[in-house]
Amino acid sequence: MHTMLITQSTAPTYEALRPLKPARTSTFPVYRRLADTLVATEEHPDERVAHVMATCAGYAYSDAATVAMITARLGLEDNRCLQIDEIVDAMFICATSFLVQSQDGRALILCFRGTEPTNFMNWLTDADVDAERIPIRFGAGAGTFDVHGGFYRNVRAIRYEIVTALQRALNGQSILPDQAPVSHRLEALYITGHSLGAAMAAMMAVMLRTESAYAPIAAKLRAVYTFGQPMIGTPELAAACDLDPFLGQRVIRYIYADDAIPQLPPTVTGPFAHFGPEYQYRITGDTGRWTLNQHPTRQERNLLDLAAAPMAFLARQLPALRRVRFPASLYDHGPQNYISALTPPGVRSEFGD
Repeated sequence: MHTMLITQSTAPTYEALRPLKPARTSTFPVYRRLADTLVATEEHPDERVAHVMATCAGYAYSDAATVAMITARLGLEDNRCLQIDEIVDAMFICATSFLVQSQDGRALILCFRGTEPTNFMNWLTDADVDAERIPIRFGAGAGTFDVHGGFYRNVRAIRYEIVTALQRALNGQSILPDQAPVSHRLEALYITGHSLGAAMAAMMAVMLRTESAYAPIAAKLRAVYTFGQPMIGTPELAAACDLDPFLGQRVIRYIYADDAIPQLPPTVTGPFAHFGPEYQYRITGDTGRWTLNQHPTRQERNLLDLAAAPMAFLARQLPALRRVRFPASLYDHGPQNYISALTPPGVRSEFGD
């Protein structure tokens, strides 16, 4: 079969939406005065913030209209939502991010889209593990570190447009170009993502924290919440990040059950490691709970376990096999699992139930 690949290189495209403010009912918003919560919360992880971030990360697989609607339901009513994309097929770049600014401008969520199941370029990005050696300055010391090439290039492709929007928020402007100013300057920035989006979120956090030009933005960064995140760099980079007071404590990773993706890239591709606190949802019988892992998840060494990961998805479709445990599971990687497991007791979902 002949397959034609059309390579395209486009300037970043922007899609913006200011949703209608939903009527206040007993259903929505899920969290009243969510902007106040995002600004006031100092201790992380926080269960409300984790729920909001997981939901944003899940809906980053949609479009700006949907992200704006869902975050309005959560409690950022009358928000501004900016979508930034860049696609360059020949370079395995397929990057999408959303910036959601609260109505008053004080709170902002930066969310990266993850690997789309039907997007071949996304899978090539994930598989493009050849290291990029880049200079990174931690404190007064500068060094060079190896990072995952595909993740790094995707963040590089859109970071300047993201920073431009964040600078507008810092100045008390709308993140949407040519819009009226907002009532407050940016006070609290959060970054999140699932899967590839989680890796991009972590990479963006490293850039903001270590590049002096981004210091004013980094000063507003409260926390990074990632879900099903693969590793982004070598053990040397992870060790340096763990020594950073923000990266080592506020880049918070969540792993649902036996999610296979946090074990990637596998050892055959070279050494990689995680940094920051790691919480894992452990299931016992019909219940589960989040626990802090004392040691971060390590790379997958057994490729047979990795090859069996898709079987876990198929097993979930067969009632007789649903309780079979797999060392690595693609089913557990689904963003819906993270949203469900992180919804606090008694709190309504984004659907109002």
